[in-house]
Amino acid sequence: MSEASLRDRTTAPRAEAAPLSEDDAFALVAAGAFEPVAPARVGAEVEWHLTSPADRRRRIDPETVKALLGVRDALPRCTRLSFEPGGALELSTRPAPVRECFDDLEADRARVSAALADEGLELLGLGLDPVRLPRRVVRSARYQAMEELFDQDGRAGRWMMANTASVQVCLDTGTEDSGPHGLAERWALAHRLAPVLVAAFANSPLRRGEPSLWRSTRQHVWTAIDPTRSRPVPAGDPRETWAAYALDARVMAVRGPGRWTVPRGLTFRDWLRSTSLRPPTQGDLDFHLSTLFPPVRPRGRYLELRMIDAQPGPDWIVPVALAAALFDHPAAAAAANEALEPLWHDATAADLYLRAATAALHDAPIAAAARACFTAALAAQTDPVIAAALDRYTESFVARNRTRADDLVSDPR
Repeated sequence: MSEASLRDRTTAPRAEAAPLSEDDAFALVAAGAFEPVAPARVGAEVEWHLTSPADRRRRIDPETVKALLGVRDALPRCTRLSFEPGGALELSTRPAPVRECFDDLEADRARVSAALADEGLELLGLGLDPVRLPRRVVRSARYQAMEELFDQDGRAGRWMMANTASVQVCLDTGTEDSGPHGLAERWALAHRLAPVLVAAFANSPLRRGEPSLWRSTRQHVWTAIDPTRSRPVPAGDPRETWAAYALDARVMAVRGPGRWTVPRGLTFRDWLRSTSLRPPTQGDLDFHLSTLFPPVRPRGRYLELRMIDAQPGPDWIVPVALAAALFDHPAAAAAANEALEPLWHDATAADLYLRAATAALHDAPIAAAARACFTAALAAQTDPVIAAALDRYTESFVARNRTRADDLVSDPR
């Protein structure tokens, strides 16, 4: 379920690839975004900042880390290892039941963490690097183009690329039927739940060594980048709204055999209609889709929840287990929908995301919805290990209307 394979597809499109019409592009996006899959499995893509406690400002080269892990026979065995542009380490699971997902990733995290500790390094589970200024250490044509595109709008893109980390939850898309397992219902629930996930797992209140105005500064950073590729997808028919969103998002790069061109303000729809640029191909469209980062993203056979701050140690499993329970158990899904409905009566998505990132669980309506969702997830959980993790987090934070961000600000050590 990792997007690493898409990240690696940075070769120029084949010369013989047929150009697309606007109708062709819309149809391809709509058809490929939601492949019906009955809910059964979950996946996780979990990121941590890689730091040195002896020098918090040091950035560690990913190739050095991979070599170190190989020498120590500590390369992941059950998950896929990759690195973010600023050097953050990511482990990605295969699709599996929640307990299997936990066992696989946690075993690899523990092995990697122990090997790094022997070298004076640690995995830091925070949504935003609390000290370092952003600096990219992974070199690729893709990331160079991304940096150039985001620089057109300010510095937030560099902070996003190099200084943020998250827990991304991947859930089966759902079926074509209506009801709790239907893809339209799951797509809608994901969007209604998103601000609650931002708030409940807010864990990035520090920036450049000082408290920011946000409990999830990571969310603030993501809100500040190019909105055509990062804002939530509007409500409506999932396939049609996603296709329109994708075509109206700015193009990150027009790839060529030499240096890629980073256009200014060119949407994919503009490119399709252009008479001065080479016609885009399906390869260009596939690449474009891999550069879109809304909080909820369709990935064919699964939905990706991208709004959750990174968590320390094994607690990455809590948002994964919470989401799996709320989406895959009909009674929990019904309880979540009931709890979330009042939030959306008189509020927009932008308003709720802002409240979630700043007040988090100090916002009474969001806190009430979070408590109801955690309670429903606990009631649906049958695995004792997963239930214990959910219960600990609920008692430590959600039941007290607090998040890890509150603890970090009161004791930033």
